[in-house]
Amino acid sequence: MRSLFHLSYNVNDLEETRTFYGELLHCKEGRSTDTWVDFDFFGHQLSLHLGTPFKVERTGKVGDHMVPMPHLGVILELQEWEALAQRLETAKLEFIIAPTVRFKGQSGEQSIMFFIDPSGNPIEIKGFKSLEDVFEC
Repeated sequence: MRSLFHLSYNVNDLEETRTFYGELLHCKEGRSTDTWVDFDFFGHQLSLHLGTPFKVERTGKVGDHMVPMPHLGVILELQEWEALAQRLETAKLEFIIAPTVRFKGQSGEQSIMFFIDPSGNPIEIKGFKSLEDVFEC
């Protein structure tokens, strides 16, 4: 990994956030106060603060789907993506885009899923057989 990202955004409820990111997504909790909580979001620092979540609109086109913009995303190795997809499907999480494969058999083949957190913050998770293929055209 060349670098880590740090992202902060607002959520409505810290306990609901802890359940979603910690228990469902399996992100390890880091530092926190009574107004924010940090998570290890698949190797990156995500700081979630109490406040009004950012406005999103379905202006992004992914295949036949209009997805919320802006959104947070992370790219995982396929095996980790598959385990997460199975966990989220078992939990009956509502998806904007259910786990699927895009560009099958082509350069840039990727598994994707798209959903929102309890505060309405959109998240896209991609999976690649090899992270070396992420920027393939």
